[in-house]
Amino acid sequence: MSDDHTHVQEFFTARAADWDARFPDDGPAYAAAVAELGLREGDRVLDAGCGTGRALPPLRAAVGASGVVIGADLTPAMLTAAVRAGRDRDGCLLLADVTALPLRTESLDAVFGAGLVSHLPDPVENLRELARVVRPGGLLALFHPIGRAALAARQGRQITPDDLRAEGNLRALLAGSGWRMTSYVDEDARFLALAVRPR
Repeated sequence: MSDDHTHVQEFFTARAADWDARFPDDGPAYAAAVAELGLREGDRVLDAGCGTGRALPPLRAAVGASGVVIGADLTPAMLTAAVRAGRDRDGCLLLADVTALPLRTESLDAVFGAGLVSHLPDPVENLRELARVVRPGGLLALFHPIGRAALAARQGRQITPDDLRAEGNLRALLAGSGWRMTSYVDEDARFLALAVRPR
């Protein structure tokens, strides 16, 4: 396991047990972001880096009983917290590295990634892996329940010009990894970038 993966696991393992309690009001923001994906009954969707599975209930509601919802995360403690919260009823939980997914090429309709980009060890290659598992015309949502400025303030830091989630940087990053950005919102109350895998 790379140092990047070890760092991510250590960071989230230490926080898994009380993760949901730290962010109790994020549910509506997750539901609104999922709604913007425009999923349909029967669609197949991955929550990449699902953590405690907060996106799984709205994803399941969007794709219905005939759809497929997979939550993949690198940290066992986060998946344990997802099970404890009962979110395993809304999707199949998979202990997996989103940089090398055990999924068939073009097997999904969409990928949802909350707080994902900043934890990817090689963003271009890793987003290319997400493009691999999505069919042409499929969608990607990169989401955070608060915007870049609010998140930086919460963490006691400044936004820098090389921030991956800045619109120009993210547009170029997505284009270089098999995606085309279709919309971008960065407000205090949310961050949401949507992209499509070109046909």
